[in-house]
Formats: sequence, C-alpha cells, structure tokens
Amino acid sequence: MVSARLKPAKIEHVVDGVRLRTQLSAAYLAEGEAARATVKHLLHGALFRGRMIAKERLEAGENGLAVARLLAAVADEVVSALYDYTTTHVFRARNPTEGERFAIIAVGGYGRGELAPSSDLDLLFLRAYKPTPFAESVTEYMLYMLWDMGLKVGHSSRNIDECIKLAREDHTIQTALLESRRIAGDDSLATELQSRFRKEVVEKDHAGFIAAKLKERDERHSRVGASRYMVEPNIKEGKGGLRDLHTLFWLLKHCYGFETMRAYVEAGVFTQEERNAFRRALEFLWTVRCHLHFITGRGEERITFDLQPELAKRLGYGTRANNSEVERFMKRYFLVARQVGALTRVLCAKLEADQAKRAPQGLQRLIPGGRKKVAEIEPGFLVEGGRLNVESAKVFNKPVNLLRLFEIADRAQSGCASRSAGFGRHARACGGASLAQGSGRARLFFGGGRFAPPPRRGAAADERSGRAGKISAGIWPHRRADAVQYVPPFHGG
Repeated sequence: MVSARLKPAKIEHVVDGVRLRTQLSAAYLAEGEAARATVKHLLHGALFRGRMIAKERLEAGENGLAVARLLAAVADEVVSALYDYTTTHVFRARNPTEGERFAIIAVGGYGRGELAPSSDLDLLFLRAYKPTPFAESVTEYMLYMLWDMGLKVGHSSRNIDECIKLAREDHTIQTALLESRRIAGDDSLATELQSRFRKEVVEKDHAGFIAAKLKERDERHSRVGASRYMVEPNIKEGKGGLRDLHTLFWLLKHCYGFETMRAYVEAGVFTQEERNAFRRALEFLWTVRCHLHFITGRGEERITFDLQPELAKRLGYGTRANNSEVERFMKRYFLVARQVGALTRVLCAKLEADQAKRAPQGLQRLIPGGRKKVAEIEPGFLVEGGRLNVESAKVFNKPVNLLRLFEIADRAQSGCASRSAGFGRHARACGGASLAQGSGRARLFFGGGRFAPPPRRGAAADERSGRAGKISAGIWPHRRADAVQYVPPFHGG
C-alpha cells in the first residue's frame, strides 16, 4: 500500500462526458436505429474504464470512500449520457408538454453518491403526472440498455404524489428518497420532489422515523449477529458496520437536514473529534468493502477466514511483535466497530434530548417551574431528561470524577447525556496517571475492593463505548486499553 496520498480524481479525466456524447451522436448519425450495439459498446467501455481506474487507485492506497464516490460519479456520467442519447435521438419529444416532464433520480446509497464495485444502481424514473408514451418508452429503453451492459438496476417509476404517499406509508421508501439526487432530466421536477418530500413527509414525524430506523437496526443485528466481535463479520450489515454508519447519517439528515458533517459540527450536534472519528470509520469500512468486492468479483460482504489474509496484505498490515498481519487487521476492524457504537450512542442521546425539547408541554408551560426537569444528584452531577449530565467541563478537572460518572450512572440506572460523555472523553486523555494514584479510587471503580455486580443500563453503555477501558489503563498502566483479543482460526489436522 502506497503511503503517499493520491491527488483527488477528476471525473473528466476518467470519463469525458462531452466526448462520450459526441461519440454516441456520431454513431446514431452513421447507423440510425441500428446504432444500438455501438451505443452499448461505447457506454460499457466508459463504465469499464472508470471501474479499472477506481480499482488501480484503491490498490495504490486510495481510501475506499473516495473510490466509492468515484464509481458513483462514473455511473452518473454513463446514465446521464444514455438519457441524453435516448431523449435526443431515439424518443425525442420535440414539443414536450407539462405532463411529459421527466427526470432520472438516484436513490439509496447511489443517491448518497457512494457506490460499491458490485452494488446495484437504484434509480427512480420520475414523471410529472400520469404515465405517458414518452416516459414509458424512455424508461424501457434505458433499463434494457443498462441490463444489457451487465448492471443490476433497482428501479421504480412514479410521479411526485405517488412518491409522497408511499414515503408516508413505508420508512424504507422514505429512507431511499431522503438520499435522492437528480442525475438527468427536468431539474424543476426533481427540486419539487425534494421540497415537497421535506415539507410533507420528513418534517411531520421525526420521532416515528427514528424509532423505525432503530428498530430496523436492532432486528438486523439479531439476524446477522448481535456482537461487534464476530470472527467473520459482515462489513455492511453487521453490528458496527457500514449500515450502522448509514443509519446515523439517515437520522442526522432526517432531523437536521444538513448535507455535510461540517454543518453538524457547526450546529453543535457532533464535536470535531466525533466528526473525525465518523470520517475515519467510514473510510476504513469502505476500503475493506471495496477490496472485498474486487477480490471476489461479486457483492461479498462477509470478511471470511479465507479472505482475511489477502485483505490484511492489501491494506498494508504486516507481522509485528507477536501479532500476525491478520490479527492486526482484525483488531483494527474491531476497534472501528466499537467506535461506531460509541458514535451511535452519542447521537441517540442528542436526538433524545432534542425530541424532549420539541415535545408539546401542554399546561406545564403555564406552570412556574413546570418545565424544569433537572435534579442535582451530587455536586456537579445532575439528571436531566432522564440522563446523567454535568454542570460543565470543569467537573472533570478532578480526574476522579470520571470514575464517579460511572458510579453515579450505575447507581441511578441512568445513561450518560451526550454532553457529559463528550466532556469525559476529552478529559480522559490526561486523567489516566492521576487515576492510578490512591487505592480509594480503584475501590470506587470496583465497588469497594471487589468486582461490582453486573452493570445496569447506564454503566453498561459507557463500558461498551470504551471509556471504562481507558480508565482502567490508568490504574494498571501495563495493560493496553485498546487491546482487542483476536483468536485466529485453527486449520490444523
């Protein structure tokens, strides 16, 4: 793996859209309606070239997120060129009516601008009103051309009213439209869809969408595996995998509507540290997934035993000390999966607090002090909206208060608010050495010199996020807080 960072790929250097359209028009002028085979060859050649360049960049050290975005951009050029050819030469609407307005919309992961090497293209053929011969002919021609090129296409053909109605009834369709993006066709039609969808669907029921997505996530974890530490994890559907990060993105976009992670930092939803952690996790998981698809030549999502050595090699891991390349690679995967879980808990706590603020207060708003739901449980610590919080970051100027945070959360059977969790993570970096001094602090951590009973809801969540491990490293400095044990498969006879 090359350590030097590659320059960002410009799509015009990969697929020249102007040149491609010129070649398609020349083919039609030379062959007329018989140009279909030549058109397919030109489009497939552009797609193949883009795919090979993406693969070369991945093998040269480019991160998988950039590769996924490059593959999506290549698909955009091919689909939009096909649309322009179809509506200009094959089924030209010389005097299009209002009812013949038409647009091609990318939805789902493709709409987000990310495409794995063996993923489907999810397309919405958006009409203005009822089906017309023009819209049906264009849709059919484009679909058959894409299928003949070997692409897997998930598609639907609807007008705006149908999209709104179905999105209200089905959270899966609502999620797909949440990531919609125009590729070609009538821009005003696509803008109208996004505007009405946001106003008539998204802004009507944030709480219902959050509940549905979290329930969907829990069911997926139960189906694929409820642990982040599976020996053959599923990079997409597994706990701590890409789908969990996508769920975070959906919840963020549904509730706040921003397009970039920087906007969420500026709005105070995430800290800069959490934004960086999100980005690192996304890049790593996408890198593993893209390598998986290219190695197997299919949409393989499981990091199986036989693929782990090749993945470790491609990602640049070598044997070091007593750890093999596979152990180091899998350890990194498990640490990233754990970080995804921590980000999920921070966001859920933030959303829970925001939803509580937005909830109707009824007659309580007229009662003096009726809206106050803050109770100081100990000096510096308070329970706010059912979660343990702190008055300010100064509480953690005394490192022992990091331990008290867990002890109080466990005693109160309360989870930690996002603010207190963020302050704690920031303070722990310089608190380990101080925590190691004094047996009383160790007794506080272990409940009076013995192991405490199984942690309840609040403390368990914080232990899974890794904060307890960082603190224990201060009490036993010889132990590595980030150590994740990986037991390689046994292949002996």
